[in-house]
Amino acid sequence: MLKSINLQPFKDFFHSEQIGGIILIFCVIISLILANSTWNDGFNNLLTTQIGYQSSNISLSYSISLWINDGLMAIFFLLVGLEIKREILEGELSTPKKAAMPIFAALGGMLIPAGIYILFNASTATSAGWGIPMATDIAFALGVLSLLGKRVPVSLKIFLAALAIVDDLGAILVIALFYTNELHWDQLLYSGGIFVLLITFNLLGVKKLIFYIIPGIFLWYFIHHSGIHATIAGVLLALTIPTNPLKNASPLESLEHAILKPVNFIIMPIFALANTNIRFESEMFEGLTSPLGLGIVLGLLLGKPIGITLFSWLSVKAGVSILPSNSNWKHIIGLSLLAGIGFTMSIFIALLSFSDSALQAESKFSILLASVAAGILGFVVLNLLDKKQKRIVS
Repeated sequence: MLKSINLQPFKDFFHSEQIGGIILIFCVIISLILANSTWNDGFNNLLTTQIGYQSSNISLSYSISLWINDGLMAIFFLLVGLEIKREILEGELSTPKKAAMPIFAALGGMLIPAGIYILFNASTATSAGWGIPMATDIAFALGVLSLLGKRVPVSLKIFLAALAIVDDLGAILVIALFYTNELHWDQLLYSGGIFVLLITFNLLGVKKLIFYIIPGIFLWYFIHHSGIHATIAGVLLALTIPTNPLKNASPLESLEHAILKPVNFIIMPIFALANTNIRFESEMFEGLTSPLGLGIVLGLLLGKPIGITLFSWLSVKAGVSILPSNSNWKHIIGLSLLAGIGFTMSIFIALLSFSDSALQAESKFSILLASVAAGILGFVVLNLLDKKQKRIVS
C-alpha cells in the first residue's frame, strides 16, 4: 500500500510571500537567456505583435509588450494602491507622521540621484537623461524584499511600497512635463470626470465592485491616450474603492484578496519576462565608464540610499515624521539600497531621453548592472541585520 504524500510543505511554500519573489528572479534569468540566444528575434517579434481592436473611433490595438507594461501593470498598481489605502486608513500609515516619511524619502530618492547624474553629464550630449536614476522599480524592489519573508518587519514592506508609489508618481510627472511631446487635454478631462464619478460612488456608499471596475477600465483607456503613463489609473482607482473599519470584509479587502495571487504568480512574472530581455553587446561595457554610465550607476547605487536616508533623517529630526514600526535606521539604509533597483521605469525614461540606439544600449546595461547590485546589497544588508538581531535576542 502506497504511503500518502504530505503536501503541506509544498502548500506552505506556494502560499508564502517568498515564492512570488523567487518566480520573479527565475523569470529575469529566463528572459536574459532568451535575449542572448538564437530565440531573441522570435521573442522580440512576439512582444511586438499587435493584438486588440482598431476602428476610426476606438484605438485598442497595441503590442503585447504595451499590454503588459500599461495594462497588466495597471492591475499591479491597483493592488499596491489598495494596500497603501488600507494602511493609511487603519494601519502603518494611519498617522500623519508615519505617512509623511515615505514622501520625504521618495523626494530625496529623486533629487539626489538626478543631481549626481547632472554632475557627470552637464553640458554633454547625454544631459537629457537626468531623469533615469530617479525611478524605483516597485515590482522588482518588492519582489526582492519578499525573498526575506518574515526576516523584515511588515512595516518596511509598507514603507517601501509607499515610497516607490510616490517615486513612480514623481517619475510619471517628470515624464509628463519633460519627456512627453504632447499631452491630450481632452483625454485628461475625460479621465478627471470618471475619477469624480468614482469618488461620488464612494461618497454615496456604493459597495458593489462592478460600479468601480467598469468605470476604472474607461479611466485606464483615457489616461493611456492622454500621454501620461496608464499605470496611474490603477492607483487612482484604488483610492476610490470603499472600505470600512469593521471586521467584515470591505470591497477594498475583497478586491485585494481577489487580485493578490494573479498579480504575484502571473502578472509580475510576465512583466519580468517581457522587460528583462536585454541583449549584451561589447559596447555596453565601454559605456560603464562614460559620463552616462557613471551618472546612472552612481545615481542608483549611491544617490538613492543617500537621498532616501538623508531626507528621512531630516524629516524625523524636524519632527514631521517617525520611523516605521519595529524598524531602525539600519533598516532604512538597507531598504534605501533596494530602492536603487530602477530597471523598467529607468529604462523607459532612457528610451524617451535618447534616440541614438548606442546610448539606449549603454543606458540599459548600466541600469541593469546597478539594479542587480542594488538588489543584492539591499538583500544582504537586511538579511545580516536580521541575523544580528537574532543573536542579540538569543
